[in-house]
Amino acid sequence: MRLELDPAVRGALGADPFGALMSMPGEVYRQTGGRQTLRVAIAGQDYFLKRHHGVGWREIFKNLLQLRLPVLGAGTEVRAIRRLEALGIPTLQLAGWGQRGRNPARHASFALTVALQDTVSLEDLCARWGERSHWTAEQLILKRQLLRQLASTARTLHEHGVNHRDFYLCHFLLRQDSPGLTQPGGRLDLHLIDLHRVQLRGRTPRRWRLKDIAGLYFSALDAGLTRQDCYRFMRLYGGTPLRAQLGRRFWRKVSRQAVFLYRKAHGRTPRLPVPA
Repeated sequence: MRLELDPAVRGALGADPFGALMSMPGEVYRQTGGRQTLRVAIAGQDYFLKRHHGVGWREIFKNLLQLRLPVLGAGTEVRAIRRLEALGIPTLQLAGWGQRGRNPARHASFALTVALQDTVSLEDLCARWGERSHWTAEQLILKRQLLRQLASTARTLHEHGVNHRDFYLCHFLLRQDSPGLTQPGGRLDLHLIDLHRVQLRGRTPRRWRLKDIAGLYFSALDAGLTRQDCYRFMRLYGGTPLRAQLGRRFWRKVSRQAVFLYRKAHGRTPRLPVPA
């Protein structure tokens, strides 16, 4: 068995902290297959507890036959959190994790993270931006700063062998006390979450870069993006002159994949700021 816990957490859980966490009640946020996410309180502190139970060999082989890497436990998220911390990308604060059993189809594991307080997802923040007919100078500054941070985060991840696989606006949480929300140009405290499917390599393959960026674009298509916003993101993410970016097949594929995801989710074709 592997078990790492902050001392304050370990001291509150008694003689069998692993068993206590694997059976602890809480507010369930998500439950799918062998994975459960819930909010719990330990020693006066709120945490998110993600518990994994063995998915079985059938599920493992099904994923492998579909050329997908199966999520076998909490270790994937733990390694991802540590990689993002090393890259300087704000994410969840790990309070502990554990794993019991060696059989990958049956072992039990958990990851415990400190609950982020007073945050809003970028999906919720940008939900009505597409309805605006006029943008104030302060609103434009905020949108452009978010674009810069999203492009910088994506570029840093992909240049260091990390792809998220669920790279959507809903998985970026913005602290509502961020100076940039009240002071134009101020810092925006943006945290990337939901890392249980992250893949880590020495180099990010092109197709996984494309899937991440297409997912982000799809989730932002109703956020009032302009052609200039898209070109700005291309330039910041690609790190090359705009003219070179526009001719790349990569961006055409990103647009087509984003439209496919949008039609699948909403049953209609989106209005594109940049023609596919």
